Amino acid sequence: MSIIKEFKEFAVKGDAVDMAVGIVIGASFSKIVSSLVGDVIMPPIGLLLGGVDFKNLKATLKAATADAPAVTLNYGLFVNTVIDFLIVAFCIFLVVKGINYLKNQAGKADQLKR
Repeated sequence: MSIIKEFKEFAVKGDAVDMAVGIVIGASFSKIVSSLVGDVIMPPIGLLLGGVDFKNLKATLKAATADAPAVTLNYGLFVNTVIDFLIVAFCIFLVVKGINYLKNQAGKADQLKR
């Protein structure tokens, strides 16, 4: 069997195609969640905390010089990223929970048919 034929069989398998679709949708979903956190969730939280913009929260480790930019620890961006992760993780949890529920319902329906 030639390499091209093997690759063709692999590429058109349902699992590979499903995985590719999942990756593309996941990447798009990640952008949506990042926008949700950065543009919708964090501004009101910053306002409640006295007008703080989390994107600008940083600690300067070394001041800028004429030859080099400042070295900063951008902990505000880290907070945004952690919130992004928590939202994505919660959504994945809900999807898995829903899939498991549907599988259990299908299993119960199969048992009732017998």
